[in-house]
Order: sequence, then C-alpha cells, then structure tokens
Amino acid sequence: MELRHLRYFVAVAEERHFGRAAARLHMAQPPLSQQIRQLESELGLQLLRRTTRRVELTPAGEAYLVRARQIIAAVTSAAGEAQRVAAGLQGRLVIGCVGSATYSLLPQLVRTLRDELPSVEVAVHGEMLAPDQVRALGDGRIDLGLLRPPVEDESLHVEVLRADQLIVAMPDGHRLAGRRRVRLADLADEDFVIHAGGGRSVMHDTVLARCREAGFEPRVRHEVAETSTLVTFVAAGLGIAVVPAPVAELMVPGVAYRTLGGQAAVELAVATRVDDKAPHLQRALAVLTGLVQ
Repeated sequence: MELRHLRYFVAVAEERHFGRAAARLHMAQPPLSQQIRQLESELGLQLLRRTTRRVELTPAGEAYLVRARQIIAAVTSAAGEAQRVAAGLQGRLVIGCVGSATYSLLPQLVRTLRDELPSVEVAVHGEMLAPDQVRALGDGRIDLGLLRPPVEDESLHVEVLRADQLIVAMPDGHRLAGRRRVRLADLADEDFVIHAGGGRSVMHDTVLARCREAGFEPRVRHEVAETSTLVTFVAAGLGIAVVPAPVAELMVPGVAYRTLGGQAAVELAVATRVDDKAPHLQRALAVLTGLVQ
C-alpha cells in the first residue's frame, strides 16, 4: 500500500463518483478504479458499493475514511514541519548568558527572535559564568553561549561581538560617588566584591589583573557567582565592584555607577559548537549579529 492509494480512496469517498474523483486527481477513470480495487484486495474487504450512478461507502469504508484522512493530514503536517526546520524557521534554541549580558543584550535578543522566528522555541539560562557555559555547550545543555573570552576549546567556535567598558559600582553614599569618573588607583583602600575565582569567572581574573596594573592588590572581602548578587552586596555596603558597563542596566536601589578612567574593557563573545550547523541556530546567529552591529 502506498500513500497515493489513500489519496485516491479519499477522493472517491468524498466525491461519491469515480469520474469526478478522477478529474479531481487529474487522471483517467479506469486506472483510478483499478487502484481502488487493488486497495480493497490488499485489505481483504469492500470499502465502496458501486452503482451505475454513484458510489457509497460501506461501514468498513466509513471507518477507513476517517483513518485515511488522519494519515494524509499527518504526512502533510510532517512535510511542512520538516521544511520549516530545514529553513531554520522551527526548532529549539537554548541560550546561556553571563550576568552582565543578561540585563542588556539578552532581553533584546529574545524579543527579536520571538518576532522574527516565532516557531523557534527559546529557552534561557542566565547568570552562567563562562566556564559553566563551555561545559554546557560541550554536553549539549545549551546551543549558544554569550560569554567572556578567552575560551580554550577547539570544539567551539567563538566570535567576539563587542567590548564592554569597565565601570565601578559603589554604594550611593560612598565618598567617591560625587565624582563622574574614578581612577582604579582611587580604589586601592576599598573592600572589593568580585566574581568567584578558581577559574570560574573571567571577570575575577580581569579585576585582579587591572588592580595589579594600577599598583595594588585588591582587598577582596566577598566572592559571588552571580552578578545580581554582587550588585546587591554593593548596595548593602559590603564593598565596591568593578563590572562591565551593561551591569548598570540592573538598577538596584542604593548603587551608584561611575565611569572608570582608562581604556579597561572586557569582550563579549558568542560561542557555539563547531559541528552544530542547525538551520535555526544559524538564523539566530544572524539575528544576534544584526543587533550588535
């Protein structure tokens, strides 16, 4: 049995006439009649009662018509879905994101994906440190990572999107809050809240390196995993923090953000698996690139 047999049967059952069904199918009537007889022979039952004027369905034919329509609809739907997937218009995309991008680029990206690719299901894991994203990409838990380089993994393709300037987050009553610009050296005697160390955060290593370049070893009082927690600690007066500029989008009461002197910045990059050529991922990357240009 082939799918065409079902289509032939449905046409005859709906038209109740072999001639009209043949015209609908753009074929001659004798081959159509032969195909229906072959179908009945294969099933071992009569689906249609033929008269000189019209065709009637047997009870078995009525039941078979219901299933035949369902099968044809399912095949048509499957073909449409496969075509949408192949075109990158349907699929599932899981995004990992560092904290600072969670408050700036990520909302814009998700909104645009929903507008331009409404049939692509988007899931997000925010506040993921770069090493966690690298592992998640490797084991397939996420498909796209927004992270801070460097990334030393040849199985991943990494492309820098932009450079984010570093700023200082401080309690709004801090002695330096009245300034528009703060030098890193001005923070030598401050307590610092920074991202977790031990190879877990690019920002941890960046802050330490910048402070040492300015001639001092920062007095680290608290290490945290999440950027939102870091800013909350600053609001509580537990220290100051050097963070990427997009963190200022996280408007926590009691925190003042000030420009940091110099050209200190950290890069934001997108990472994907080298072997992941999923069409919907490629479309999402094009959307992302368009947002940061």
